[in-house]
Amino acid sequence: MFSQIAPRYDLLNRLLSAGVDQSWRRATVREALKHGPKRVLDLACGTGDLTLLLKKSAPEAEVVGADFALPMLELARAKAQKSGLQVRFQEADALELDFPDAYFDAITVAFGFRNFADYERALAELYRVLRPSGRLCILEFPPPPKSGLGVLYRFYFTRVLPYIGGLISGNAAAYRYLPASVERFPPPEALRGMMEKAGFRVRYRLFTGGIAALHVGEK
Repeated sequence: MFSQIAPRYDLLNRLLSAGVDQSWRRATVREALKHGPKRVLDLACGTGDLTLLLKKSAPEAEVVGADFALPMLELARAKAQKSGLQVRFQEADALELDFPDAYFDAITVAFGFRNFADYERALAELYRVLRPSGRLCILEFPPPPKSGLGVLYRFYFTRVLPYIGGLISGNAAAYRYLPASVERFPPPEALRGMMEKAGFRVRYRLFTGGIAALHVGEK
């Protein structure tokens, strides 16, 4: 599914979020780079937007982008080459990461964590490859809040977004999957509890009235 929508993925991200996702990504990068990490992993990197932003913000760091959809990685490599940025992109299974223990100083996952087949196992792997005192930043869409804004957002997310996404990408099922996956995702407090159970010390903040949430966990 992600391979099929790769060619229109960036366009739809900008269009469907009205560009506000860029400010969320910048906030994630600031948190991830706060302690000057030397090695950074952007997992579920997609077409590399966050990966390249990490490299631009920390040019001296080794930045690795990893994903399981090859067409996404091919687009990410092309964007890196066009930008003149030295970033390694590679295939990866979030449940069985091909990296040594305590290899990374910081890890980011932007809008990909909810797609993992086993959250607990993924958190265990992320904990394993993160060095002590390292930082994990998970940017995600929690279930829409129950406020007035949440009601409007849920209508947009379940009715308008699938229509526009399907029209532009040619894959309506992928954009019906998106709101369904968000509705099934744990609310912020529950995700915090899962991360703490995995061994992280966790705090989180909400963006845009609770539409997005950034969880920061320290090992």
